[in-house]
Amino acid sequence: MLKGFFKVPKAINEPVKNYAPNSPEKEAVLAAYKKMWNTKIDVPLYIGKEEIRTGNTKNITPPHDHKHIVGSYHLAEKTHIESAIANALESRQAWANMAWEQRAAIFLKAAELIAGPYRARINAATMIGQSKNIHQAEIDASCELIDFLRFNVEFMTQIYADQPTSDSSIWNRVEYRPLEGFVYAITPFNFTAIAANLPASAAMMGNVVVWKPSDSQVFSAKIIIEIFKEAGLPDGVINVVFGDAAMITNTILASRDFAGLHFTGSTHVFKDLWKQIGANIHHYKTYPRIVGETGGKDFVMVHPSANVKQAVTGIIRGAFEFQGQKCSAASRVYIPKSLWPAIKEQLTTDIKSMKMGSPEDFGNFITAVIHEGSFDKLASYIDRAKKDSDSEIIIGGNYDKSVGYFIEPTVILTTNPKYVTMETELFGPVLTIYIYEDAKWIETLELIDQTSEYALTGAVFSQDRYAIEEATVKLQNASGNLYINDKPTGAVVGQQPFGGARASGTNDKAGSAMNLLRWASPRTIKEVFVSPEDYRYPFLGE
Repeated sequence: MLKGFFKVPKAINEPVKNYAPNSPEKEAVLAAYKKMWNTKIDVPLYIGKEEIRTGNTKNITPPHDHKHIVGSYHLAEKTHIESAIANALESRQAWANMAWEQRAAIFLKAAELIAGPYRARINAATMIGQSKNIHQAEIDASCELIDFLRFNVEFMTQIYADQPTSDSSIWNRVEYRPLEGFVYAITPFNFTAIAANLPASAAMMGNVVVWKPSDSQVFSAKIIIEIFKEAGLPDGVINVVFGDAAMITNTILASRDFAGLHFTGSTHVFKDLWKQIGANIHHYKTYPRIVGETGGKDFVMVHPSANVKQAVTGIIRGAFEFQGQKCSAASRVYIPKSLWPAIKEQLTTDIKSMKMGSPEDFGNFITAVIHEGSFDKLASYIDRAKKDSDSEIIIGGNYDKSVGYFIEPTVILTTNPKYVTMETELFGPVLTIYIYEDAKWIETLELIDQTSEYALTGAVFSQDRYAIEEATVKLQNASGNLYINDKPTGAVVGQQPFGGARASGTNDKAGSAMNLLRWASPRTIKEVFVSPEDYRYPFLGE
C-alpha cells in the first residue's frame, strides 16, 4: 500500500546498557526481577479483544530453579484456534487498509516503550523465564527487539518507495498488498526478540497473524503482548494461542485462508510443516509463503596465523554465551596443531574462571539450559563422549538438575572429524574440537564444508589475508553469515542480516527488507493517460 509518503525517523541501533555495579539500570532490573519472581502471573489466550482463560493450565517455572512457580498459562482447544483464525480474518480488511505510516507509528511506539518504561520488565522476564544473564537479556529482549521494530519500519518505507519507471504518457506504480489470508507465526524459546519479530514483521506489512510462542517463552511473551497493546495494536491483528502444537498446527494448516508461515525452530519440525503444507496445497486460496530459520552446526576455523587470545575469546563467547542455546552458537572448532597447546591453556584458564548459577547473581556467566528434555539430551551426549574411544572430555563434563538444569561448559576433543558431536546439533554448552595439521588448511576448509547438513553461521580467525580469502571462497555455501576474526553469534539488525541455507532454513534474512518482502503481495498498476483509438500498428501500412 502507498497512501502518501512520509519520511520516518532514521533507524539507529539501540545502545547496550552495561549494568555495572550501582548503576540505575542494574537496580531497576533487579527490582523488576524480584517483583516478578514473587508475583504469580496468569497468562490467557489473546483472541480478538478477548482474554480467554480456559482453566486448563500449565505452570511456568524458571529453568534455574524448576521447583519455583512464577505463573501459569492457559491452553487452547480447537475451537479457540478456529476463533483466532476468524478474528484475524475479520480484522484483516481494516488493518490492511490502514495507511502504512499509521501501522509504522504503532511499532515505533512499541520500540520506545521497550527502550524506556518496559526495559527492566522485559529483561527481567527473559532472565526468569529463559535463564539469560543480564547481558544476554539486554542484547536480546531490549536492544535487538528495539532494532527489529525500528529498522523494519525503515525497510518498509524503502520497499514502498521502490516504484517502477514511468514516462509522460504512462504512470506505473506498485502497490505492496498484504497476503490474502493470515500468517501463522511459530516462535522459539531462545530469543525474546525473535518471538516478537516474527508476528510483528508480518503485521507491519499489513498482515494479520495467529502467533504460537514456545511454551518455554510464555513469561516474556506476555510482556510483548502488553507492549503491543499499549502501543496501539488493534485487537485481532496478532492473536496469541498456547497449547498442543500438533492440534494448533493441524487446525491452522487446514484453513483455506492460511497464507504464510513464519517459523524459527528445529529443522525436523520445519520440514514436517513444509510437507504438510504441500499436502494441502490444492486446498489453499493462494500459494502460502514459507519462511523458516532452523538449526545450525556452526564452525570456528582457526588459521595458524591467528591471534590466540582473540580466537579463544571468540570460541568461548560463541560456544557458551546463553549456554550455547543459539542457533548460531559455535559447536565445532578446527584448530591447527601448532596453536593447540597455547589455545588449550588459554581455553582451560578462561572456562574454569566462569561462574554458574542464577541470572539474578550478576557474577554468573553461565546459567541453566531451558528444560529437562534439553538437559537429558545433552547429558547423554556428554556420557557418550566419556566412553567413546575417539573422544575425550578435556574441560567440564559435569551436570546437575536437582535445583536447576545446570550443565558445565564442556569441551570434547576428538580425533574423528566426523564424530557425532561434530555433526549433530546439540543446542547446549557442549563444544567439540578437532586438531588438524597446519599443512592441511585447504583440506580442512573442504572438510568443514562437507561435514554438516547445516549452513547457518561460521567464523574464521586469521591474520593472513590470503587465508581469509581462501576461507571465504571455500566456505561460501557453508554458512549464511560468515564472521572474520569474530565469534559466529550476535548478528546485529541493520548490520548483519541473519539466516542460512541448506538445513538451516530459507535464508530470508531476518532484520532486512528481504524478509519483509516475503509478507507482501505486489500489484502492478499501469495507467495510460491518452489511450489509443485504433488497433493498427505502423508495420501494417495504410
